[in-house]
Amino acid sequence: MARETELKFLLRDDSWRMTATNPVRIIQTYLNPDPEATVRLRIAGDMAFLTVKSPNRGSERGEWEYEIPMNDAREMMAECTTTPVIDKTRWHDGRWEIDEYHGCLEGLVVAEIELHSPDEEISLPLYIGREVTGNPAYYNSTLALTGAIPT
Repeated sequence: MARETELKFLLRDDSWRMTATNPVRIIQTYLNPDPEATVRLRIAGDMAFLTVKSPNRGSERGEWEYEIPMNDAREMMAECTTTPVIDKTRWHDGRWEIDEYHGCLEGLVVAEIELHSPDEEISLPLYIGREVTGNPAYYNSTLALTGAIPT
């Protein structure tokens, strides 16, 4: 089984913009938004993916991701989705991924880092704020369902 260990944080300020590179526009929706077995459909730039995720256990969960044909992704988005589309730009700052949301989630910016192991120690960039790892309000599936920035 593929496992991911990921930490998620809100940001203190916009200083990440000075070092972030390689923006990729992402649109994603969910075929199943249930956190017990999330099924995500994502178009990232010129690639498309179908991803299945198991429930979070702290900062860890199972993840299986498969590249799919772009036409299939577009057809599934049109015919099979159960949530509105999330629109965001993903930026990179070293190992950090910074998601800047658009549309009804405009103003939300979240940084994530995937750890090599659950006990890996990392240093936090100065722009990193409050940790929201494991907070269901910040799961993308929840954001898609609510269409609102958590308070």
